[in-house]
Amino acid sequence: LLSPRSDLHIRARRTTTTVTAPPEKITMFRHLCKQSRKVQTLTSMSGRSFSAAAQAQTVAAPSSRVQPFFEQTRIDYKVKPAPAAHNESHPVIEPKFVWPGRVVMEPSKFTIDCSQMDARDIHHNNESLRAEMKQKFHDVGLVYVTNTGLTDFEDMRDLMGVLLPSEEGMEYKGGSNWRNRIAPNVYDTGAPKEAWLHYHHEMAYVGHSPQSLGFCAKAALPNGRGASYVSDQVAATKELLTTEFGQKLKDKGMCYVRRLTDEAHYAQKAQSEFDVYNHWQKSFGSDDPDEAVEVAQQKGLQVEWDWNHHRFGRYMKTKYYTDVYEYFPQLDVNLLYASVADHYVWFDTWPGVNLSSNEDRPIKITFGDDTDLTYDEVKQFVDIYDKYGIGLNWKVGDVAVMCNWRWAHGRPRYEVKEHESRELGVVLGPVFERRGQKGGKWSFDQQA
Repeated sequence: LLSPRSDLHIRARRTTTTVTAPPEKITMFRHLCKQSRKVQTLTSMSGRSFSAAAQAQTVAAPSSRVQPFFEQTRIDYKVKPAPAAHNESHPVIEPKFVWPGRVVMEPSKFTIDCSQMDARDIHHNNESLRAEMKQKFHDVGLVYVTNTGLTDFEDMRDLMGVLLPSEEGMEYKGGSNWRNRIAPNVYDTGAPKEAWLHYHHEMAYVGHSPQSLGFCAKAALPNGRGASYVSDQVAATKELLTTEFGQKLKDKGMCYVRRLTDEAHYAQKAQSEFDVYNHWQKSFGSDDPDEAVEVAQQKGLQVEWDWNHHRFGRYMKTKYYTDVYEYFPQLDVNLLYASVADHYVWFDTWPGVNLSSNEDRPIKITFGDDTDLTYDEVKQFVDIYDKYGIGLNWKVGDVAVMCNWRWAHGRPRYEVKEHESRELGVVLGPVFERRGQKGGKWSFDQQA
C-alpha cells in the first residue's frame, strides 16, 4: 500500500499488475491479517444468512486512503481504450459530450458572472445573489456561478449552501466509485484524469439518490481543458421517447449490476489493486459483511456473495431493478434517469480496470428482464446525451449546482501538464427515494 499524496489533482498514471510498497506497510497489513481465521468457501448466499466462518473473514482495513488509480508508481502506464470482450469487433464508443455549433440553452439562463461584483459581496449572505441563484435553479435546474474570486473549498461550499444546505447533504454511502472527503461536506471526484466519464445521474443505481449536487473548482486548467459537461434531460427525454429504443427502455426497465472487491483480501495477499474500482468495505462504510448487506438492502439492492474468489476475495455482487425513467414532481413528468455510465463501457479508458474482461468489470446494466443491450443500443444511449450537452469551463472559484433529475453530468479525459493542476470538490444535496416512472406522466406539452 502506498501513502496518500497531499495533492489530489496531480497523480502519476496507474501501472500494470505490480506495485512496489514500503516493506513496513506490507508487514503492518500482514500483522492485521493474522488476526483473522482461515475461511470456508460459501458461494452465492444472499441476504443476511451469514455463517460464523464468513464473519471470521473480516479483517481491519483503512477506512480512508488514496484511491488505487491515484497511487504513484514507478512505471508510466499508458492508457489506451480497451473495448469490452463482446465488443472487440466494434470500435470503442467515445463520448463527444457536445455537438459542435449546437446551442442547447442560452448561457444567460443558468450563468451568474461575478466579474463586475465587489469581491466583498460574493458570499452566501448576499440577498441579491441568493435570489438570482434560487430563481435560475427553479427555472432551469442549473446554476453556474463564475469569476467569484474564491479560493477555499469551505467558502465555495458556503456559496453552494444557498441551494444545498449543509445539514441536508446526502452522505456518499453505497456509492459506486471510491470517493474521499477533502473538506467538510465536500468529496473528491474519485476518478482518474485518463478516463472519460460518460454522462450520468448521480447514484441512479441505488434506491436513494441526491435531488441535486454541486461542483466547485479549487484548481483549474487553462483554455477549457478539464471542462465538465452537463446534459439537458428534458430535451433528451423528449427525443428518446420518439424512438423504438426509448419505448423499449420504458417497457422493460433496467437492472444495475455491481461487483465489489474485498479490501481485506487485497491487503492480506499484498495484492496490487490495479483492477479495483471500489471495495465493498469502502462503498458501504463497514468491514462487517452483515452490516454492508444491511446498508445495501436499505438502498434497495439484492446481494449475493462469492466468499472465496481467487482474485477478489469475498466478492460482493448486487443487483438493483428499477425503471429507466424517474418521475419529477416539479415538472409533473417522467425524465430519463439512466445512462451507459453504469455499463462496463464506463471502463474503456479507466486505468487498470480497462484490462479486465467483460465479466470482471465492476459494473454492468441490462434491461429489466436481464437481457443485454446491443452495441447499437449502447451507442444510441451515448449519442442522445451528447446531443444535449453543455460545457462548463472551470476557473478557480467557480461553483455549479444542478438538479439531478433535469441534468446529467460527465467529462472527457484530460491532461495535466507540468505546473498545472485540476481539483474539483463534489457536494451531494438532499436525498430522495426513487419511485420510478409514473403512469400517464409522459406529456411535455406544458414544458418550454
